[in-house]
Amino acid sequence: MSKERPPQTSILLYQTEDGRTRIQCRFEDETIWLTQALLAELFQVTVPTVNEHLKGIYTEAELAPEATIRKFRIVRSEGARQVTREVEHYSLPAILAVGYRVRSHRGTQFRQWATARLNEYLVKGFTMDDERLKNPLGKGQTDYFDELLERIRDIRSSERRFYQKVLDIYATSVDYQPNTDLSQQFFATVQNKMHWATHGHTAAEVIHQRVDAAKPHMGLTTTRPGGIVRRDDVSVAKNYLTEDELHALNRIVNAYLEFAELQALNRRPMTMRDWITKLDEFLRLSGRELLDHAGAISAESAKAKAEQEYDRYRALMDAQPRPVDADFEQAAKQIQKVPRSAKLKNKKP
Repeated sequence: MSKERPPQTSILLYQTEDGRTRIQCRFEDETIWLTQALLAELFQVTVPTVNEHLKGIYTEAELAPEATIRKFRIVRSEGARQVTREVEHYSLPAILAVGYRVRSHRGTQFRQWATARLNEYLVKGFTMDDERLKNPLGKGQTDYFDELLERIRDIRSSERRFYQKVLDIYATSVDYQPNTDLSQQFFATVQNKMHWATHGHTAAEVIHQRVDAAKPHMGLTTTRPGGIVRRDDVSVAKNYLTEDELHALNRIVNAYLEFAELQALNRRPMTMRDWITKLDEFLRLSGRELLDHAGAISAESAKAKAEQEYDRYRALMDAQPRPVDADFEQAAKQIQKVPRSAKLKNKKP
């Protein structure tokens, strides 16, 4: 097996039908990437042979290098040392083109496997290496299964997904009415009990206490990629929680959903009030404090303050010089430093 190892957070394990070869494939940007060494191992040829075929593919313009080659950092063994290097990787079209040229049966096998993985990703939004997750790596190597579980918990406790699951449970109530106001009221009650059990505040109280235009990201601890904050984000209580609070809330939410789904399987008639009682029983059993009042801050007040702070935050951000403004100012200063005689010399007659 190749001594090259890509970062384990982005790999899929491919095993040939005969079980003799296992290839760690990098999965990124909706495609699969392999180094020349891994291509040679996959197709049972030498690295120079792979290199020769790739040169032919690009010389004949069968594929464009800029679209199918990318450098990634990998860990590789060099003697007794483990070093990190940037190595060229080749995307699936290049992999399949090499497989066609070496006329390898393994190329067909790999194409079928890769196509299945990519289809799963495009349809479901994820692809999983089931065998690798079922069979952890050896001692001393990182097992990312726990990280995967934590990410699933975080997704499941997102307000939109949690709201939908709570409404699914609510819909099993004998007094269920498809009324938006009632549904939102039920969700708000459940959500506030979850937040109170986690950190001793309702969702509205968290927002009202922690939102601050003068703080980095307005006090939000969870933002969009790049630290971007949108108006919709500032009214979500979960976005203000500390890491420890977030872990606790995720586990409470997920445990309750499992508990509630198990209760639903009993097919015992339940009213909306019964579901709230079951939630209290669940939280009490978990040793958590119960919320028995409406809280000191209304949802409307919290939302109004959050949006007011957002407007202040946007004004502060807009008043700051942008990188492009700084670049323009620097370029203008450089132009001013050029002697007048040099400017006249370069001026066309």
